[in-house]
Amino acid sequence: MISFANTENAFKAKSNKELKQAYWLFKLIGNPFLVKMGATFGPLGLKIGFKGFIKNTIFKQFVGGETIHDCQPTIDHLGRYNIGTILDYSVEGKESEHDFENCFNETLETIHKAKADKNIPFCVFKVTGLARFDLLVKVSANEKLNEAETNEWQKVKNRVNTICKTAFDSNQAIFIDAEESWIQQAIDDLANDNMKAFNKEKVIVYNTYQFYRHDRLAYLTTTLNDAKQNGYKVGAKFVRGAYMEKERKRASEMNYSSPIQSTKQNSDSDYNKALHLFIDNVEHMAVCAGTHNEESSLLLVKLMEEKNILSNDKRIYFSQLLGMSDHISFNLSLNGYNVAKYVPYGPVKEVLPYLIRRAQENTSVKGQTGRELNLIMQEKKRRQN
Repeated sequence: MISFANTENAFKAKSNKELKQAYWLFKLIGNPFLVKMGATFGPLGLKIGFKGFIKNTIFKQFVGGETIHDCQPTIDHLGRYNIGTILDYSVEGKESEHDFENCFNETLETIHKAKADKNIPFCVFKVTGLARFDLLVKVSANEKLNEAETNEWQKVKNRVNTICKTAFDSNQAIFIDAEESWIQQAIDDLANDNMKAFNKEKVIVYNTYQFYRHDRLAYLTTTLNDAKQNGYKVGAKFVRGAYMEKERKRASEMNYSSPIQSTKQNSDSDYNKALHLFIDNVEHMAVCAGTHNEESSLLLVKLMEEKNILSNDKRIYFSQLLGMSDHISFNLSLNGYNVAKYVPYGPVKEVLPYLIRRAQENTSVKGQTGRELNLIMQEKKRRQN
C-alpha cells in the first residue's frame, strides 16, 4: 500500500535550498494575521514596488509563471517525475468583451500547447473568464433575457463550444471549472451540452463537481443516468470546493437555505461516495480526483485495486495544486498512478486573487499548513542524517 509519509519521495524534486524556502513560506502563511494583512495590502504592495518579493515567494511556490512560455520549466520539471501539468490561465474578475476575447484566445492557446506536449494531459477554463458574472446569475435563475442579453449569451455559448470543439479536434481533455452556486446552473448546462456533443467515444469535456454542496452527489447521479440513456460519457472532476465563506454569507444575507454541507464530515462522505459511484460505472465515466485529502486518495487506490483497474488507466487521474500536497502527488506518481498538478499562470497583478485564496486556504483549512510544515521538517531532518 502507498504511504504518503514517505518524505524522500514527496520532496524528491526539491533541492535543499528550495525545501528551506518552502519551509519559511508555509511558516509565514500559517500566521492568520500576516495572511489577513497580505490580503488587505497585497494590491498596494504591487503598486509600491513589492512585485519582486511576491514573485520570488508565494508566486514562485504556487504559480507556473506569467505566460505559457514561462511555465515550460515547471512543465518539464514535473514531467521528469511523470507528473502532468494542467495549464490554468488564472486571470479572473473581468467584465469587458475585450477581456473575454483575450481569455478565450488564451484558452485556445493552452489547448494548442497541450497538443504538442505529452506532459500536459488537461487544460482548464472558468466560464467567468468568458462571460459577465451578472449574465450568468440571470441565466442560472432562468430569468427572461432581453435581446441584447440573448445575443450576449449566445456569444458565450459559442465561445465555450469552440473551446470544447478545439479540444475534441486536438484529442485534448479539458476541464470546465465549478464556481459559485448562484451561477453554477448556467455552467452545468454549458458543460452538459458539450459533454453530449464531444464525449461519445471517449471523455474530452469534464464538468467539475463540488462536494461541499449537499446537492452535488444527487446531481452527479442524475447526469450519469442521462449519459447512459443518451449515449455519451461523463467527464467529472471531483473537488470539495472553494467558496464556502462566500456561499454562507450570501445565503444568510438573502435569507435562503445554504447549499453548503452542514459538516465537513458530510462533505468528505459525499466525496467518497462519488468515488464509489464512479468505480461502479467506470465504463461510462472518466474522473480526475482533485483532492489534498489523504483518505480519499487512498480510497480511490483501494477501489482501483479491488476492481483490478491498472494504476495507469487513463480514465483515472489524481490531481493537486502546484506547491501543495507533494507527498500525495509524488508518492502516487512514483507508484505508477496518473497524477497532474494544477499549474496556474498569469501576470502577478492578475493572479494575486488566486494567491490570496491559497494563503487563506492554508491558514483556514484545519491542519493544512501544519501538515505541509511537518512533512518539510521531517525531510530536512532526514537529509541531515
